[in-house]
Amino acid sequence: MHSPKGILISIGGNVDKGTAAEPNYKNPSNLAFFADGILKRILSEMKGVNSKVEVITTASEIPEEVGNNYVEAFKRLGCESVNVIHIKNREDTLNPEYYERIAAADGVMFTGGNQMRLTTIFGGTDILNLLHERYEKEHFVIAGTSAGAMAMSNTMIYEGSSDESFLKGKVKITTGLAFMKDVIIDSHFVRRGRFGRLAQAVSANPGCIGIGLGEDTGVLVSNGNELEAIGSGLVIIFDGHSIRHSNIADINDGQPISIEHLIVHVMAKSNHYNVKNRKFFAGKDELAANA
Repeated sequence: MHSPKGILISIGGNVDKGTAAEPNYKNPSNLAFFADGILKRILSEMKGVNSKVEVITTASEIPEEVGNNYVEAFKRLGCESVNVIHIKNREDTLNPEYYERIAAADGVMFTGGNQMRLTTIFGGTDILNLLHERYEKEHFVIAGTSAGAMAMSNTMIYEGSSDESFLKGKVKITTGLAFMKDVIIDSHFVRRGRFGRLAQAVSANPGCIGIGLGEDTGVLVSNGNELEAIGSGLVIIFDGHSIRHSNIADINDGQPISIEHLIVHVMAKSNHYNVKNRKFFAGKDELAANA
């Protein structure tokens, strides 16, 4: 079966940009991690400091500010060819300049915000088709943080509070941008306590692997299904294939769900996970030994 030649990099939000931490983020100690952090890894998967990067701010309500923050962050790492694409509606996707810039780039970076803006604006467009084609056929990097990460999968969470996430119907799911199949991605996972909403999403879609991304943490996806944990925090994997009991199909909306035998893995930097085979590997050596 064909494997994509491109790379996906999904980030859980609040990525270290080498500046002061974002508002309400109480752990600025990760700033020392910047020089060997996620944005540096994004560049290294492209062409290093010579990469052509397009930052896509569609998900954000403050696109100019967010776009400028990423331009400055990549420039701190030595990359000067960083530009911002402000696609704010479906009409903007018809702009031939944006298509040509993505066609010439080494990779794109989707910022955070509202993942429904990404799916409703890009769904069915030539730009989305171009992104899929380049990801499938070239060593093209598609990175996304927060909403930009959650939209990468074919099954996407778009709503659900942590407090009510164990009640049926409180987690809303739709179709994402579908760069990666058979997964459901959640962001800000540890800090916002999103265990329940990803558990509900996986129990309703047990053929999918749940990927819970901590802040300043992500997964690098190669060959379409091989995950490597990157960044300073944790990645939580939910495997629902072996669920023995789930009441989610038999209860009414608003009632608590129950799940038996949901398998959970906790990944830190350099751990690997194969989605297709549903196997965890502590590092590259173990991964190579089982190739």
